[in-house]
Amino acid sequence: FLQKPIVPQELYRGIRDSQLIGMSGYTFEGLPVFAVGVGLSTLDRASVHYYVQSHIQINEFRDRVVLPDATKKHGKHVSKCVKILDMTGLKLSALSRIKIMTIISSIDDLNYPEITQTYYIVNAPYVFSACWKAVKPLLQERTKKKVKVLSGCGQDDLLKIMDYSSLPHFCRKNSPGSGSSKKLGTAENCFSVDHPFHQQLYDHIKHQASLRQSVQPVKQGSIHVTLPEMASEEDIAKTLETELEKIKGLDGV
Repeated sequence: FLQKPIVPQELYRGIRDSQLIGMSGYTFEGLPVFAVGVGLSTLDRASVHYYVQSHIQINEFRDRVVLPDATKKHGKHVSKCVKILDMTGLKLSALSRIKIMTIISSIDDLNYPEITQTYYIVNAPYVFSACWKAVKPLLQERTKKKVKVLSGCGQDDLLKIMDYSSLPHFCRKNSPGSGSSKKLGTAENCFSVDHPFHQQLYDHIKHQASLRQSVQPVKQGSIHVTLPEMASEEDIAKTLETELEKIKGLDGV
């Protein structure tokens, strides 16, 4: 999944516009801050396969690149992140997407269980309670304990653990909510496919794909060796060594 870019570019842009996720900064402890636009993610621009592929690619990029970079940046081991889930625009119709949400949550529960330290819920409308009741039973117990619902956009609470510059745009009281995110500049809208995080992610995937294509498969084959009927172990070892050296010479290694 990590080594296969989602192409064509229009398909990838469609996924980014309908599966809202990005990275907005770091907490004071150096943990990467991931933002997820749950309420406005329509997940209707591609098949389930592509959304799952995109989700896994982001997870793997986080674990292989973002977390190691955070460790270097902050001078201490960083192995976790925090996620801020924006419920702006959430409707009961979102339950129709429960299949994809279940698959994605299962992937995280089973394969990345200890990476997310806390899930912060912000901008929760009145229908959130009903949706939460439907989704909650699908989550592992350890995941449920990490969920914290914050008041309003969550700015006051989140500023206790990160700078204002690391807040996602939908957590800033004086900025447009995620519903107006397309009007924001690339730097402010971490959901944008043109945001540095997504540019680095996609470039990394393309680079991994090119490396994979450049690796030539190991030649497969067999050798036939004729040995005397009463050959000793030493004679057998020397004969095999000689034949293997011939193969190396032919392969140029």
